[in-house]
Amino acid sequence: MIHTHPHPGEILKETVFAPLNLSVTDAAERLSMSRVALSRVLNGKAGISPDLALRLEKAGISSARFWVNLQANYDLWLAMQHAQPRVRALQAA
Repeated sequence: MIHTHPHPGEILKETVFAPLNLSVTDAAERLSMSRVALSRVLNGKAGISPDLALRLEKAGISSARFWVNLQANYDLWLAMQHAQPRVRALQAA
C-alpha cells in the first residue's frame, strides 16, 4: 500500500517534462496556458483539470482519461487521509 501518493503534477514533471528537458515556460507555451497555472500543477498546488488533460493528450502525452483518472485517484487517496464522519446507510436493510 502506498503511504505517500505522488501528486499527478509531480508525475508529469518527472516522467514527461524532465526527460524532454522542457522548462515550465516552454511547456506552458506549447500547451497554450500560463506559466503560473502550469507551475501550480507541477508543484502540487493545483490539480490536473479535464482541460489540461485534453491539452496533454493533444500534445501526445498519454490520454486525457489517464490524467483525469490519475488526478481522481490522488484526490480519493487524499480524502482517505482524513477522518471521515460516521455515515449510515441511506436505505434500511
